Amino acid sequence: MKKHILTATLALLVAGGPAMAQQAQAPAQPAAPGRPDVKTVGDWFVRCFPIESPSPCDMFQEEDSQATRQRVLSFSIAYVPSMNRHAVQVMVPLGVSLPKGMTIQADSYTSPVLKYRRCDRNGCYVEMAVDNALVEALAKGGEAGKVNIMIDNGKSYAINFSLKGFASAHDDMVSQARAKAKNVTKPADQPQQ
Repeated sequence: MKKHILTATLALLVAGGPAMAQQAQAPAQPAAPGRPDVKTVGDWFVRCFPIESPSPCDMFQEEDSQATRQRVLSFSIAYVPSMNRHAVQVMVPLGVSLPKGMTIQADSYTSPVLKYRRCDRNGCYVEMAVDNALVEALAKGGEAGKVNIMIDNGKSYAINFSLKGFASAHDDMVSQARAKAKNVTKPADQPQQ
């Protein structure tokens, strides 16, 4: 059962990926029917979808190249209340060394190597459940974090992202996810957790 919930959460993150760019440009407004409710908290967006889901909300941020105006980083975190776990989706540009994976760094914390799950024309993605220690480190990480990548020619790069408002955005996202996930009913043959 838990594996199915994580799979559903990752599917939600994957489905929401293309919408991130559109939502990031829009100011926070009441959600139209069928559209996610998005609000800005610091440099993060908290987005809740009008669907029944074990993880109906996420928080995300995008970074664009100032020179090319192309997206160089998309970072989304969702919370699964029934499991007290998080799932992430991090997108970086094409051309990365797939076997090397990426790490996420904040202050003195560096994540284990996170392996890429897939690539498409927009970039390469890490999509996985993560230990709560990563989220806690980001919440305490100061003003900025880094996604460390290696490209095919062996050079390493750090893509900076803002942690301004991270802790508040996370608290808001978790609170909304808990409230909205309570509306999800379990089939009669599934045990309650």
